[in-house]
Amino acid sequence: MNQFDLSVEADISQAFTLSSDFYTQAKIYEKSKEKIFTRNWQCIGRKSEMPAAGTVRPLNFLENCLDEPLMLSRDQEGELRCLSNVCTHRGFVLVDEEKPCSEIRCRYHARRFGLDGKFKTMPQFKEAKNFPAKSDDLPQLDLKFLGELVFTAIDPAISFESWLKPMLDRVGFMPFDEFVYYPEYSQTYEVNAHWALYCDNFLEGFHIPFVHPGLNEIVSFPDYEYEIFDHGSLQVGVAKGEDRAFDLPAGHPDSGRQIAAYWFWFFPNIMFNVYPWGLSLNLINPKGLNKTEIRFETYLWKAELFNAENQDLLHLTEMEDEAVVESVQMGVKSRLYNKGRFSPKQEVAVHHFHRLVSEAMKA
Repeated sequence: MNQFDLSVEADISQAFTLSSDFYTQAKIYEKSKEKIFTRNWQCIGRKSEMPAAGTVRPLNFLENCLDEPLMLSRDQEGELRCLSNVCTHRGFVLVDEEKPCSEIRCRYHARRFGLDGKFKTMPQFKEAKNFPAKSDDLPQLDLKFLGELVFTAIDPAISFESWLKPMLDRVGFMPFDEFVYYPEYSQTYEVNAHWALYCDNFLEGFHIPFVHPGLNEIVSFPDYEYEIFDHGSLQVGVAKGEDRAFDLPAGHPDSGRQIAAYWFWFFPNIMFNVYPWGLSLNLINPKGLNKTEIRFETYLWKAELFNAENQDLLHLTEMEDEAVVESVQMGVKSRLYNKGRFSPKQEVAVHHFHRLVSEAMKA
């Protein structure tokens, strides 16, 4: 790793972007999976699709990226847990399909665990000293919730509550528990580009007048704003007309303004796009050095405000973004390109992202 320079100057007026090596070198990509994605919260599904009482289900955490074998287990009392799916004896994968059960039994040497992950018993271990120990239980990850959404992390660098606080401070007046998932308005895309290039593109409105004519008709580009917080950022889109704006409560920081959207990004790969009608959740899942899955999940609060026009605009904007990102993916491979500069006004969130990447990779 020492031959690659991933440093990013703190002063944006002097800073250069991440080296193109970050987007093109397999060694850096493999390192980034551990340095970045094991330390941050990821959405693993919805409450409504979690297993029933007395049931276990395998979960491949960040499939085709980390591929960490986990399981979701709900005991008879209804408590849901996220456990390691690897036997603490010899590493056998315990659960390979969803099934009802009263305990978890390893098919290799018959080690048994409760649905809470606690070690119960194992044959042929009477002579083992200091056995069983805490290390014989299945490791458990924290599960956290936002409305319907379920999150976990392997080794989080920040608590979930602190992670989510900047968004709840701004849009906590919205009743996330009432948001309803609409699969017919949700979609999965594949982009032939590095996951971070997609984030780079999301994190600036600089390109809106040049790439997104439809979005540009709705959002006032001169009023576009960026706000930075420790582990993410917010882009505030001001509406050109009242009919597309939030009805904000009294005392809100933006009260009296025509806000069309709050676009939150949380390091490294989750976007909460909050609109007057609800939420568009974007999950940016790496599938390889030059392959990324983009999951758009739509959650409606005021369904009467969402219509075919909203859906068409989201899809069109995505297609426009994908074309740009895939072009940049080809460009960063150029032997004649290595780094660029930042617009101090329009690319503060991109600069912040690059600084977070740089710091994580050095950690």
